[in-house]
Amino acid sequence: MSTGALASLLSQQPFTFPGLTTIGKVVFLLDMALFLAFSSLIAARFALKPRAIVTSLHHPSESFFFGAWWVSLALLLNCTAAYGVPGLGGADGGGAWLVAALRVLFWMYFACATLVAVLQYYIIFQTEHLHVSDAMPAWILPAYPFLVSGPLAAVIAKTQPDTTAALQIIVAGVSGQGLGWVLSLLMYSVYFTRLIRSDMPDPSLRPGMYVSVGPAAYTAAGLLALGQQAHLQMPPGFLGITSLAVGDVWLAAALPASLFLWMVAIWFSGVTTMHIVRDARRMRFSLQWWAFVFPNAGLAMATAQIGKALNSDGVNGVASGLTVLLVCFWFFCAFMHVRAVWRHDLLHPGRDQGVDDVNAVHDRAIAESEEEKQSV
Repeated sequence: MSTGALASLLSQQPFTFPGLTTIGKVVFLLDMALFLAFSSLIAARFALKPRAIVTSLHHPSESFFFGAWWVSLALLLNCTAAYGVPGLGGADGGGAWLVAALRVLFWMYFACATLVAVLQYYIIFQTEHLHVSDAMPAWILPAYPFLVSGPLAAVIAKTQPDTTAALQIIVAGVSGQGLGWVLSLLMYSVYFTRLIRSDMPDPSLRPGMYVSVGPAAYTAAGLLALGQQAHLQMPPGFLGITSLAVGDVWLAAALPASLFLWMVAIWFSGVTTMHIVRDARRMRFSLQWWAFVFPNAGLAMATAQIGKALNSDGVNGVASGLTVLLVCFWFFCAFMHVRAVWRHDLLHPGRDQGVDDVNAVHDRAIAESEEEKQSV
């Protein structure tokens, strides 16, 4: 997610230079390679331990990260539209087939995101008994596929030569973004209760608190990007309204709503940063450190969109500064990740709690099944 978000962010920079697009494409290709490699390894894990997939979807922590796979896929589609379509000459050139494919893939993604949000929360509500004292922003992750649907819809609608197809995607993007935001808002209340009534997470896990930045940030970026596309794509007389341009109203409403949510994201980022800095010396690397990049990339995207809408060099400068900072954090997290694997702090028996728990349940179920066969 972090690599894909960084590639998407690089495609939205207010200040560019020769070679920036090439850098973005390289990051995009790296993200695609990582996605395919990790998906293959996950598939191999469940192929070797078939019963583990059901246990994984019911695990109190690992199950929430199923939504992360879909977010990664959405970011790949986002980058494909941002880099692939212009690289092939656009809808009027050699990229016509890709434009059509992206339209189909968007609707397939939207349907799958709906199933994920419904079924995963159903499983959580039906079978899990989670404690508020353990609440983390990661509980929002099943809704995250919709939280990135707005930016995805905007970038794909931009590529569509057919106004009707573009409008359908814009409307779907707004509805999906709304569902993601409302689900996140409900989870925010649980997370706030935990922060007020219970202790802070372990210092090494606190970067995961940045996940709370994402809902407001990606919604702000999505609403404004969709508003800009509505301004360009909505025909006169849309919705039967002829007294004014509906697209202009859509954009005008999107800007203050985005500013509202932008400050919410900044507040969450600031509070999380204070908690991390306070106990930074007690931290050791964990996978939650990647939350330094992905959620804050959404904040940088929202900042870039707002700077563009306001035509503000100051806001655009902040967006560029955030991008440079996130690139540095990406390299830092990548180095620490490789170092942790090399030192057997990750991907090692006894070091990955969720994986170890799921594998233990799988092995126990297999052993019980073998005992039953022998007894018969």
